[in-house]
Amino acid sequence: MFIVIRKYTRIRSVADAARRAKSGVGQILRDSRGFKSYYVLDGGGGVGVAVMVFEDRESANAANGKVMEFVQASLHDLDLGDPEIIAGEVLVNIESAA
Repeated sequence: MFIVIRKYTRIRSVADAARRAKSGVGQILRDSRGFKSYYVLDGGGGVGVAVMVFEDRESANAANGKVMEFVQASLHDLDLGDPEIIAGEVLVNIESAA
């Protein structure tokens, strides 16, 4: 698995950004090869974090480019700025036994 994390640090409303991105980013990801899951969290103080999980690096990189295009085109009025991006192969995966 491969994970891409995008951290934005000056969002006026993380909830609004997440709501507006949900359908657009959701559709991009659902149509992307290798997509596994997507999460958005409100880190408080204008910090928003998006986490994308893919089967492999190539799938993640292809989808991340499309997601970034969507964010820049459709959420520009939120003045999100450039995110800090952290990406890498999953080394440990522990899931609930339930």
